[in-house]
Amino acid sequence: MDRFGHYGWPFFEERHGKLAREVEQWAGENLAHAHGEDADAICRRLVQDLGCAGYLRHCVADKPDVRSIALVREVLAYHAGLADFAFVMQGLGSGPIVLAGSEALKKQYLHKAATGDAIAAFALSEPEAGSDVQAMTTTARRQGESWLLNGTKTWISNGGIADFYVVFAKIEEGISAFVVDAKEVDASERIDIVAPHPMAVLRLENAKGQLLGEPGQGFKLAMRNLDIFRTTVAAAALGFARRALAEALERARSRKIFGQALSEFQMTQAKLADMATQIEAGALLTYRSAWARDVKAHRVTREAAMAKMFATEAAQLIIDAAVQICGGLGVMRGHPVERLYREVRALRIYEGATEVQKLIIARELLRK
Repeated sequence: MDRFGHYGWPFFEERHGKLAREVEQWAGENLAHAHGEDADAICRRLVQDLGCAGYLRHCVADKPDVRSIALVREVLAYHAGLADFAFVMQGLGSGPIVLAGSEALKKQYLHKAATGDAIAAFALSEPEAGSDVQAMTTTARRQGESWLLNGTKTWISNGGIADFYVVFAKIEEGISAFVVDAKEVDASERIDIVAPHPMAVLRLENAKGQLLGEPGQGFKLAMRNLDIFRTTVAAAALGFARRALAEALERARSRKIFGQALSEFQMTQAKLADMATQIEAGALLTYRSAWARDVKAHRVTREAAMAKMFATEAAQLIIDAAVQICGGLGVMRGHPVERLYREVRALRIYEGATEVQKLIIARELLRK
């Protein structure tokens, strides 16, 4: 199967296909170390490697090209979930500075994030404020030229290894964004999840922060940032799904059962056909959304929600089917399909759970 066929779609320019093939070659040569239980050490190295290779500049850019970010994520996710994670978190964590930071803040943080010399993190969620951001209780108060933040954030990716955090807190004018250096927060409480990657609870006690953008505009800033990266979650799901299909095809061709290859059974063929069709449908939704934002400069709230919802849900089904086709191998610890089974689950939750995406889509439809 040609994994590069969709790079010729009219959503893309020649440079996008060139980029994806370059990343594919790089990933094949450099991501053997991107699996394991020591997620902190692996992610630190991956950020440095991606920075040295020049790929972080696509997600830490003055004018982000969503198609480029999505293609890089798709390729990296195909090879290693942690590589995709390390790549996109640099963009998600530094994105608010790109969108609203002063020249001084940009100079202080963005170059280091783009080269992999500083690790970024995005701190929005709280124990009682995930999808319902208005329930946020973290506060900030002015003290001279700085602000002091108090509260607790949780489910913070890169928590514990980040050099700086973009933290959202309430002030008199409303939710606002602040840049907080790692030395100001306590990230010692780590969170273990099914597919290991750096994650922590952040405790802020009079933590010094620098206001990012205008007071009271933090929620809009967070949504602008998520509108860039939500489409790329779908692309990561595509990468996972394509790898699952590749593993399933290899196993179906090589596995002999009742005197014939597993691939010769019509039930297997039907399952493979469904998997491939779901991938193509997800890719069309994903890259339509990216193209609409990049080329048409459209607000893509609905399109991004559709892509994220469909691609992540489809990837879960595709990977489950791959586990079934691989049989015992599919649940053996460390097998590519077993890793995918653990890695894909979070995509249906973060940056807006599937149920939230449905509400967004319905809201956008009802506006008309």
